[in-house]
Amino acid sequence: MTAYDAIVLAGGAAKRLGGADKPGVRVGGRALLDRVLGACAGAGRTVVVGGRRPTVRPVSWAREEPPGGGPLAALEAGVRHVEAPAVLVLSADLPFLRTATVDRLIGALAAGDAEAALLTDAEGRDQPLVAAYRTEPLRREIALLHTEYGSLAGLPLRLLPPELDLVRVEAGPLASFDCDTWEDISAARARIREHGTVLDEWITAVKDELGIELDVDTGVLLDLARDAAHGVARPAAPLTTFLVGYAAGQASGDGPQAVAEAARKATALALRWAQEGEGADGAKGDESG
Repeated sequence: MTAYDAIVLAGGAAKRLGGADKPGVRVGGRALLDRVLGACAGAGRTVVVGGRRPTVRPVSWAREEPPGGGPLAALEAGVRHVEAPAVLVLSADLPFLRTATVDRLIGALAAGDAEAALLTDAEGRDQPLVAAYRTEPLRREIALLHTEYGSLAGLPLRLLPPELDLVRVEAGPLASFDCDTWEDISAARARIREHGTVLDEWITAVKDELGIELDVDTGVLLDLARDAAHGVARPAAPLTTFLVGYAAGQASGDGPQAVAEAARKATALALRWAQEGEGADGAKGDESG
């Protein structure tokens, strides 16, 4: 895959949020900015344009001139720090952005000669703040706009895409969902608690909080917890999964394989334990003697 840097725009007055620090607003226990940083973790360098704040991983910081000068001014400030031939450009308020969408954008840019790959939303609208750009054409067009208008402050971002050779990437309706109002925040918070998404959201939040990058087969661990609870006792489920994680952490070699192997052993033990209790091995309790 093409090497890329990332620029995340985290400024703005957030007037529709009453001036709240929007990048720091939490959805699913994680700041919006941290959620976006998680999606673009594959970037060689990530530049956040906005006020400094604690983040889930190290980033470089930049600030537009003048502060609050708008997205084009912020983009100009960010691109000064970019070194890779491609740059991913994102806003900091995308709670449902996923690595898969980032990979699709970078892949679409690498697949041809286009100068930019823009995500399009469900209504077919271009999303220039969920996009991948070739770095030099992006610098060129920003410089031309600066020359034409004398300043980038206050200019709308829609002036940029028409000047670039574009390819468009379709994605699901949530990939470009952004949080401009408290109603948007409430909708995002409700969405991640839905039955089909809450577990993945929780596991991702825990891994971010603990600084773990391990991809775990949650199905294996859930099956183990079920077997331990059923065959031994209900409190055995969380204790057993904890011990499996600890054992995997102590093991050498590949992390996911270590988790799978530890879970396999613990599951087999839980099943043997249950069989003994049910008399499935030909004896039950102390009736063998």
